[in-house]
Amino acid sequence: MNGFKKSPWILHYDASSCNGCDIETLACLTPVFDVERLGVVNTGNPKHADIFLVTGAVNEQSKHVIRNLYRQLPEPKVVVAVGACAATGGIFRECYNISGGVDCVVPVDVYVPGCAARPEAIIDGVVKGLAVMEEKQTAMAADRGNLDQTLYAAADVGDAPSILSLAKAAALTEALLHDDDSFPALKRTLPQLQQEFDWRLFFKAVVNGKIIGAISGRLTGDTVSVNGPAVHPYFRNSDVAGRMLEEVERAFRGAKQFEVCIGNKSEQLLLELVKAGYLSFKTEVFTPKITWVYLRKEKK
Repeated sequence: MNGFKKSPWILHYDASSCNGCDIETLACLTPVFDVERLGVVNTGNPKHADIFLVTGAVNEQSKHVIRNLYRQLPEPKVVVAVGACAATGGIFRECYNISGGVDCVVPVDVYVPGCAARPEAIIDGVVKGLAVMEEKQTAMAADRGNLDQTLYAAADVGDAPSILSLAKAAALTEALLHDDDSFPALKRTLPQLQQEFDWRLFFKAVVNGKIIGAISGRLTGDTVSVNGPAVHPYFRNSDVAGRMLEEVERAFRGAKQFEVCIGNKSEQLLLELVKAGYLSFKTEVFTPKITWVYLRKEKK
């Protein structure tokens, strides 16, 4: 974490500002403020950045770019919304093509007020972002250190908000892999998910009181349709998905087969399913970039 604190790399994106906050952001790099002397680097590559700094209101064109850039930043990452427009849409929020502030498309960690925001405030916002990043890094390390104490249990409707948030985070990762935002989980609402508890059996994986994985199953005849598993991006390389699959199979002991559907470019999850005994039996084109792969496991 010391490396992040001493030399944070920032990706700056202008969503649709009047150029006022952009000029003030660039002023931070001039000899008067010279943030580079503090180790701050302005990079143009999202895969190298730690902090995503956005100026301007979000419109119908820029919201797709913001989502795409956000997904490419490695974890832990921090989003800083600079100026009134980035916070709420500002004076443009009533315009027909303005979606609102940055938080209408990606989570925002730090808000920098102003119209235009002053360079001193922008620098303070970055410093605050570093503190948020340190908190995220500490939480990630603690969760990873306690993976051997993961609790696998049945979920109830009270867990729906956390499961929905987790499913969307996992779906965002899948969308990045496929370069397509059409995954149904991204459009699911809380009432829809809560209704699913009436006919599907949900399970959760919990570490330090936080849900890091979720899966559900529904028995129809002799076949269980498995939805998921959804694993938080922090823990995708662990065995959480495999353990949740075991929980579903244990709950539906009388079923003869289990079926699951995932995107064709979800290689890590495909490997997990094959390792668990699932075999592909058909594919279906969903969009030009997404092909569903259906896998089945016969109960011996």
